[in-house]
Amino acid sequence: MEKYSVLMSLYAKEKPEYLRAAVNSILEQTVKPDEIVIVKDGPLTKELDGIVSEYETSYPDVFRIVVSEVNIGLGRALNLGLAECRNELVARMDTDDIAKPERCERQLKEFENNAGLDLLGSSVDEFYSTPEEIVSRRVVPTKHEDIYDFAKRRSAFNHPAVMYKRSKVLSVGGYGDLRRNQDVDLFGRMLFSGCIAGNIEESLLYFRSNDALANRRKSWENTKSYIDTIKKFWKMGYASFGDYIVVAVAQTGMFLMPVKVQHWVYKKFLRK
Repeated sequence: MEKYSVLMSLYAKEKPEYLRAAVNSILEQTVKPDEIVIVKDGPLTKELDGIVSEYETSYPDVFRIVVSEVNIGLGRALNLGLAECRNELVARMDTDDIAKPERCERQLKEFENNAGLDLLGSSVDEFYSTPEEIVSRRVVPTKHEDIYDFAKRRSAFNHPAVMYKRSKVLSVGGYGDLRRNQDVDLFGRMLFSGCIAGNIEESLLYFRSNDALANRRKSWENTKSYIDTIKKFWKMGYASFGDYIVVAVAQTGMFLMPVKVQHWVYKKFLRK
């Protein structure tokens, strides 16, 4: 089975126990990664630095640490890490989520069975406190044609659960210089450029959902960024003007809703 890299970005506000759980879930994969690239996005706390050093010492041939002296944001940090990955297949992973043991093996098999595949994600199970208590599931379309259409308005992938070909990401310029929705922008450009995508229907990752995530969704920065991303898709010929208007109205409406109502909409209409 083909070797693969895991790409993670870490910043000072991450909780140490979340980082340990995330990294351990990757080390416990049924098919082990050839390397784990962790980007330090700006100065970290002493405890986070200690955990990273601990893993680096324990697994010197696996961990590769990339350092950004200042916090540059997720997209740009991932570009730094992607440049250092030595394998063509790269699995994204966030530092607060938990990969199921068979996640990477399942994805590797899909790439093995379909040489033309460039980008592959999966559904995710969302939880608040422990992964044993699932509160919802974010299901995404599985077929390329459905993904292509879906991504014109909504995120067609769960970013922490994707595996992609490094060369294909680099061929479209990598992640954009955005503070929000970097994945939506990148994957839209990949799809429009002709990349073949898929999603595995079953959930391969436990996604940590909390108040901080709800606050980011509620922010005008996030809302405007998403609208601007779809506007970019329209301008480059991927999405239609109608797609742009629908997204602009829907996103603005979600922003104006009280947090509790917004949460209800997500649970009722956007999750299973």
